[in-house]
Amino acid sequence: MSLELSLSRARVSGGELAYADMGEGPPVLLLHGFPTSSYLWRREAWLLAQRMRVIAPDLLGYGESDKPEDADLSEPAQAGYVRELLARLGVVELAIVGHDIGGAIAQLLALGGELSVRTLVLLDSDCFDAWPIEGVKMLQAATPEQETPEFVEEILRLTFELGISHRDRVDELTIEAYLRPWRTDAHAFFRATRGMTGRGLSGREDELAALDQRVLIIWGEDDPFLGSELGERLGDAIPGSTVALLPGCSHFVTEDAPQTVGPLIYEFLRSQYLMDPHSHVHPTGPVPVFLERPQGGFIDADIVGEEG
Repeated sequence: MSLELSLSRARVSGGELAYADMGEGPPVLLLHGFPTSSYLWRREAWLLAQRMRVIAPDLLGYGESDKPEDADLSEPAQAGYVRELLARLGVVELAIVGHDIGGAIAQLLALGGELSVRTLVLLDSDCFDAWPIEGVKMLQAATPEQETPEFVEEILRLTFELGISHRDRVDELTIEAYLRPWRTDAHAFFRATRGMTGRGLSGREDELAALDQRVLIIWGEDDPFLGSELGERLGDAIPGSTVALLPGCSHFVTEDAPQTVGPLIYEFLRSQYLMDPHSHVHPTGPVPVFLERPQGGFIDADIVGEEG
């Protein structure tokens, strides 16, 4: 299912956040990355909301959230804004799903100790000291004269061209939905770009190794921005994690393989977060998921399911 998300608004210290809050049950937080928004989760949110309370914010400076000129948009600050939102919503125990910088924020929240993060799902996630990547550093050095709507659209279209392998599965309306929040304020795009500092996770491998949550790591094998070797390294760093490599997929795996990624997340959370040992109802058909980290290596998504 792919429907627009209905967004509410809440004020945090940096400005107002737009967020979806849907479904009932144990809460799960969905965190998008750069340069997307909660629209990234338009399919997965409806699927997960059948059993869980889904909270999917637009990060500050992104999507329909405020784009203040002077707010701190670094990853640790974004984690703080998300914590404020969760406090307003009365959420202290949850699962977190994060893509790209949303994955870095998810790790910061899990390591921070203020929340009880029971389960993590990380998709092509920023990690260690591997970001910002060189392309982002070039954008961070853009001059004021370069900060035009035309340049932003050019960069965004190139990002999705490189970051989605199966472009035939993504129509112009989808690309336009990602472009729309940036059209009215090109400077906001560059503020968000400069907000990616890489701070917060470098040198914290020992803390990652101490995590006792169940963790699923999903990665596109052909990710040109964050190579799949990072996914394997992240899996090595977190004991008990499971790594699913998606062949033929790039960075935006929810766009490349929605019929695989959504059920992977759902089944993992069903078993490891809801602690439901068996389900007779699978909204998109039965999808077996390996929940134990194999002794011999990593899960290849060909075993789990493949897009047709």
